[in-house]
Amino acid sequence: MKLPDQIHKYMKPYPNPPIQEALLDIRTVVSPEIDLQVFASYQGKVKDRFPKKEDRFVWAGGFQFKPGNPPEIIAPSGGPNGFFFRSTAENKIVQARKDGFTFNKLRPYENWDVFLPEAKELWKYFVSVVKPKSVTRLALRYINRIEIPLPIKSFKDYLVTVPEIADGLPQGLAKFFMQLVVPKDTGGIVANITETMEPIDSGKNVLPFILDIDVYQSLNLEPVDRKIWEIFDGLREYKNLIFKKSVTPKCEELFQ
Repeated sequence: MKLPDQIHKYMKPYPNPPIQEALLDIRTVVSPEIDLQVFASYQGKVKDRFPKKEDRFVWAGGFQFKPGNPPEIIAPSGGPNGFFFRSTAENKIVQARKDGFTFNKLRPYENWDVFLPEAKELWKYFVSVVKPKSVTRLALRYINRIEIPLPIKSFKDYLVTVPEIADGLPQGLAKFFMQLVVPKDTGGIVANITETMEPIDSGKNVLPFILDIDVYQSLNLEPVDRKIWEIFDGLREYKNLIFKKSVTPKCEELFQ
């Protein structure tokens, strides 16, 4: 399927992309009786590339509120639910879990044409070993670390959507955290856009600005349905559009 020209221009790669980490996530439903050793055996398919294994744990807790009574603490519950498998260089991670599969690629990120085929291959192994019943959610998340040269007069020289401080207050920002949830007009795709900043390293003359774009779609598909990868193409297009519209031309010069 040919993409519109306005989409193509958002897909042009930068020579030096600010991508700190890219994640492709597939949530699944698996048999409740499945043993953790099945997930551990996944490493047999990928051990030449992912020789390091770590247990993955999930914990949940909270508070219960009843009228006229103090909050009651809900005891934490959970435990191991899968494994991390890491590459020797520690720049790739594949997760095999009771609730799904994730492929993490840390910096350096090459491009989509390298990232996607490896994710497809790793997913194929997951399906053959775990035999999930269905796929319930697809997600792409790109965490961008943009190093803005100091000093700066305004964030808006580099970013389009930024927090604003009311007039009459000191305009300096020591830290901030802002999150937007932006559904796409059609197709059921949703984006969580998070902006924050890391502490400034006194030895570097830059401000580390984090632009975290997480796009996802809930659905119900067979694990071998080819539509999965068509949907990932759509998630990527929306992610690229959000990034392109979030940065200024001056910001883009940092990635050349």
